[in-house]
Amino acid sequence: MKESEPVDECAQSVTLEPAGYPLKSPLNDYPEISDNKIFAVYAKNQWDGCPVKKGDYLFDQSLFPDFAFKIKKAVPDNSIIGPSTKISIKKQKAKSSILHIKNSDITLNDIVGQDAAKQKCRMIERYLQDSDKYGKWAPKNVLFHGPPGTGKTMLAKAIANECDVPFIPVQATQLIGEYVGDGARLIHQLYETAEELGPAIVFIDELDAVALSRKFQEVRGDVSEIVNALLTEIGGFNEHKGVCTIAATNFVSVIDVAMRSRFEQEIEFSLPTEDERLAIIESNLKTYPLPLVGIAAKDIAQLTKGFSGRDIVEKVLKSALHVAIMDDSFTDESERCVTREHVDSIMKKMNIEGSKPPAYMFL
Repeated sequence: MKESEPVDECAQSVTLEPAGYPLKSPLNDYPEISDNKIFAVYAKNQWDGCPVKKGDYLFDQSLFPDFAFKIKKAVPDNSIIGPSTKISIKKQKAKSSILHIKNSDITLNDIVGQDAAKQKCRMIERYLQDSDKYGKWAPKNVLFHGPPGTGKTMLAKAIANECDVPFIPVQATQLIGEYVGDGARLIHQLYETAEELGPAIVFIDELDAVALSRKFQEVRGDVSEIVNALLTEIGGFNEHKGVCTIAATNFVSVIDVAMRSRFEQEIEFSLPTEDERLAIIESNLKTYPLPLVGIAAKDIAQLTKGFSGRDIVEKVLKSALHVAIMDDSFTDESERCVTREHVDSIMKKMNIEGSKPPAYMFL
């Protein structure tokens, strides 16, 4: 930064914008300005006589030493802060980019199988449809668990859609902020917004990413701030009327005991049976761009024992389709199709023989 020419003209107004610390440190908290008028008095007392020029920086030397504020505008430019200078601060963009309220057209009828899970979720539907009725008996926190791709996220979306309430999805890792205190603020803002929109569903995916058992903390790093903030919000310390938290994990056994105890109901998702696999395949073949030749949906259902619904669609049907599209043996484009050879080549490439399930089933 070039040194400003000596000036003695008092600035009429200065607009500042929080810029951050010159060096990142987990010990540096990020200041949150709650009252602009109080901040203006604080700023004038601290920076009285300091030169101000657009693009330069002022560094806090009191409450948050070395925190930088960028000068967005000074009138006149290249002046100094004086007793009569009006100081304002540009409002920060919301730091919580995690809040994306999504609407979905998924219904319970779109979810094949998982009848036991759907039945247990009836209470969540009743609560969201009449949140005043149940009081302390409401299903506030529910944990979905089971193998990947078995419909945990889909069911949460379907419940929100059936009840016509906002669905607020969050990846657990998004709750980790850049500075100490960020995570707690994000979580507080998340639940504050959900309560304002309530009744609503807060869906936290991959809970195990931040809420591992303490015996695994050495490999996951210190995210105790996130865990403590979540426990505060879902543990009854803060009552969020009309908000139901649904968390999902593929590995329920590694969840921290304190966190797991806050979920009054655990709902298990299982891999589809052969009949359910057949229903999943037949449903997806309705929009399949190429015909099946030499292999039936029932054959694929038998070959995919131990597969989740997502495995069947993404790893088998889609991959076989791509192989067929790239197959140069078809001389006439109108005769292009998905054959048993295409499906078998995918199964072989995945190193799966017969009914051997995916490797994650043994974790």
